[in-house]
Amino acid sequence: QVQLVESGGGLAQAGGSLRLSCAASGRTFSSYAMAWFRQAPGKEREFVAVISRSGGSTLYADSVKGRFTISRDNAKNLVYLQMNTLKPEDTAVYYCAADRLRTMLSRRREGYDYWGQGTQVTVSS
Repeated sequence: QVQLVESGGGLAQAGGSLRLSCAASGRTFSSYAMAWFRQAPGKEREFVAVISRSGGSTLYADSVKGRFTISRDNAKNLVYLQMNTLKPEDTAVYYCAADRLRTMLSRRREGYDYWGQGTQVTVSS
């Protein structure tokens, strides 16, 4: 089993940057594809980005492509989300998630086996 703990959220101004981190427990971190999702008030949880087990492949939501970068450090059991050029519409609770089984990177919330508790990101205009 994997436990995920997000950190790095907070308040930023539009145009600013934040870097989120997700720390994973256990010795099998490199066997999971890792993703970030977000959920704004009154909205469904939506896909942000996913990275393959090796870190060699990534996939992004169109809304964040070119602004956000997902990366991972398998030696430290960490996955990151660097968020640049933030917009007020990026305001949400951000969650990291781990996918144990699927071989293809997925944008679908269903199928991610483990989730963190989330970290709040608020972007002011």
